[in-house]
Amino acid sequence: MEVSFSREIESLRLGAGQTFHGEGILAITKALLQSGVAYVGGYQGAPVSHLLDVMVQAKPYMDELGVHVEACANEASAAAMLGASIHYPLRGAVTWKSIVGTNVASDALSNLSSPGVKGGALIVVGEDYGEGASVIQERTQAYALKSSMCLIDPRPDLPVMVKMVEHGFRLSEASNMPAILELRIRACHVRGSFEASDNLPPAVSTRALMENPSGFDYMKLAHPPVTFRHEKLKGEERIPAARKYIADNKLNDLMPGKHADLGIVVQGGLYNSLIRSLQQLGLADAFGESDVPLLVLNVTYPLVPEQIADFCVGKRGVLVVEEGQPEYIEQEIATLLRRRDIQTPLHGKDLLPAAGELSVEVMSQGLSLFASAYLPGAATE
Repeated sequence: MEVSFSREIESLRLGAGQTFHGEGILAITKALLQSGVAYVGGYQGAPVSHLLDVMVQAKPYMDELGVHVEACANEASAAAMLGASIHYPLRGAVTWKSIVGTNVASDALSNLSSPGVKGGALIVVGEDYGEGASVIQERTQAYALKSSMCLIDPRPDLPVMVKMVEHGFRLSEASNMPAILELRIRACHVRGSFEASDNLPPAVSTRALMENPSGFDYMKLAHPPVTFRHEKLKGEERIPAARKYIADNKLNDLMPGKHADLGIVVQGGLYNSLIRSLQQLGLADAFGESDVPLLVLNVTYPLVPEQIADFCVGKRGVLVVEEGQPEYIEQEIATLLRRRDIQTPLHGKDLLPAAGELSVEVMSQGLSLFASAYLPGAATE
């Protein structure tokens, strides 16, 4: 029996001055329309497939806006759709379940990332990791590193998630890098509200066609010798531009705490579990105010070296809360600090499990060890 999304479709029509109430993945769908997305595609894989399911059933409204929606045969064909943003100033979004889905799309993603994009390209993936997973235990972070794609891991809070979708397109355009937005299962299903904005019909769309096609650009091909130039652009222009945008727009959250000589760096998607763990140890209150300063990485790649250094310098100890292996973020932070001769003790997988989901219970054990070493007597079980 086909599931009807008639109620959800109506919430997509909300405009400025109205309040959206609902699940995280539907909030992401609304945010795409508020961002002026021109085309959307994807391959079904719960729970992120609701994004595509709702848009397919909302085809009459999508036609009104001029948004092209396509259910793709697989993840590779979905990723190939984003090739339109290489040559045209079109914002495009596709979705699938990671990590096996991203494996299928890897060739297309490499060919997208090498020449770079002109219009914002956003890939919404379900980070299907941990005890509820139905696939291999691997991480999307590896693909962001391999192909130089921005990786957004927003706090599971609807206003933050919506903001990061809108910034995701701008970040992609500012850096010419595709952006991945990863959502864990709990983030897809988290409920909340945010103040809606009007949906933006794309400037170029099925209802507003371009007069002339884009001209041929040899430098946009994804084969040697032009790929050697692409590789230089990644390091010399694109990643620095992404870091500047992240810093200028404060995409990562810096949260102060009374124990200013300590710090915790956490992936945005793990923020809710971290706060709950800190509450259990008496290091955060019922309103989520942490006693230990937090650097919440809503963007986990690229990291901003100056931001990491400023957060860590002068502290007695910093804990990196990172899920899964290898510890990509912890290793990069360690290298950044070493290059600046910052001797702050850095902890991570020495206190937390190397592999597996960081549930509240598991995270609490590692936090307890960190607190015992640096705040003896302050934390309570």
